Amino acid sequence: MSASCIADNLKRVRERIATAAQCAGRSADDVTLVAVTKYVGLPEVRALVAAGCHELGESRPQALWEKAAEPLGPVHWHMIGHLQRNKVRRTLPEVVLIHSVDSERLLRTIDEIAAELGRPMPVLLEVNTSGEEAKHGWSPDALRPVLPTFDKYAHVEIRGLMTMASRTGGADVARQNFAALRCFRDELRDATPEGVTLDELSMGMSGDLEAAIAEGATMLRVGSALFEGLLQ
Repeated sequence: MSASCIADNLKRVRERIATAAQCAGRSADDVTLVAVTKYVGLPEVRALVAAGCHELGESRPQALWEKAAEPLGPVHWHMIGHLQRNKVRRTLPEVVLIHSVDSERLLRTIDEIAAELGRPMPVLLEVNTSGEEAKHGWSPDALRPVLPTFDKYAHVEIRGLMTMASRTGGADVARQNFAALRCFRDELRDATPEGVTLDELSMGMSGDLEAAIAEGATMLRVGSALFEGLLQ
């Protein structure tokens, strides 16, 4: 493991973000980089934190629990992958944001456990904009009619939407998926109940972050580009 390699990769990713933001007429400060640690161990995570990246994401609850238990300094963990309801209680105390709320059953469970813990839980609603059956998330048609009722979840703070681009089609299709999420968010604003905000758009990964920024991403979930040269 090379700490200098990780630091260099982080610098390059931040340069990509800055360039893409400038091209889109945006500020790079409006885009949060969430470093996905799915494929690396604690030495790599520590090197990333030492290089100045403090927003960390995991897609597997058990891996998140293990890494969050380590003294890594002032870091914030994000749950970015599919979360089963039986893993909510163990996950909530460890994270600042759940990106992947993909059903009302999960939303209800998070609300109930957050109430027991005495703390509100910030979340994003996952929307399947690609239409791929293998992906989790609401379809736009399924989320549209129920969103106005979500003010009943008093211990959940809905802050925005998340999506994953299609696995096929490259950057052009990815941008279409990201544009679809932004347009859907804009459509939903008039139906958003009090206490629900849709300011955050979590979309874009290592291969398509430029397209995501161009379409309004406020959060990027980047993994492989940060560990280039280290992963087999």
